[in-house]
Amino acid sequence: MWELRSASFWRAIFAEFFATLFYVFFGLGASLRWVPGPLHVLQVALAFGLALATLVQTVGHISGAHVNPAVTFAFLVGSQMSLLRAFCYMAAQLLGAVAGAAVLYSVTPPAIRGNLALNTLHAGVSVGQATTVEIFLTLQFVLCIFATYDERRNGRLGSVALAVGFSLTLGHLFGMYYTGAGMNPARSFAPAILTRNFTNHWVYWVGPIIGGGLGSLLYDFLLFPRLKSVSERLSILKGARPSDSNGQPEGTGEPVELKTQAL
Repeated sequence: MWELRSASFWRAIFAEFFATLFYVFFGLGASLRWVPGPLHVLQVALAFGLALATLVQTVGHISGAHVNPAVTFAFLVGSQMSLLRAFCYMAAQLLGAVAGAAVLYSVTPPAIRGNLALNTLHAGVSVGQATTVEIFLTLQFVLCIFATYDERRNGRLGSVALAVGFSLTLGHLFGMYYTGAGMNPARSFAPAILTRNFTNHWVYWVGPIIGGGLGSLLYDFLLFPRLKSVSERLSILKGARPSDSNGQPEGTGEPVELKTQAL
């Protein structure tokens, strides 16, 4: 439980709350219909992608800029963060998402709010098809995150923030026609709470969580394996305090997972 006494831990938790609030506020805000006619998919896709790219650049070095419970779950599956940190990240993300949606709700005229960009299945798309789409959308997204965040690469090509943002944009360009492109349980949860509409809501949890977990397993155990023993993985999951090269506790208190995710 040393993390609870670490200032960097609480800064990271606040960063996840703050970043998810802004992500939902700008993403959902760009998805509202201000004029009659069809919604411009490219506008929404770019809004979400640019919002995330901005936030990765802003808080990536503080918390890793997960801004998504499915991404946090993926890092947990890969034993890159403790159970305590993962739980606190997810709680902060959900609270931040609801706060962001609430702010958007309060500043938007009632005639424009609609369902607050609630994720819904396209007519004719079954829940099984929708879940599969969400799995694939989140799978490619998590693979991109793991690859761009990976400190073991011999030099990173281009901008990490833009790579992650473009991956999210890609998911929206395809997924909006099927499911509205959830890819993020917090993003789907916030408007569902405010509109009290949970129809097929489980799809936007099950799909991204499975996709995130599969992406973590595929990257960390097959594409670019991390050579960690079972005891090392368990130690990280339990939140063991990092040690310096001499095996003594470090004084900074910076968690291992933030070193591996720093941008």
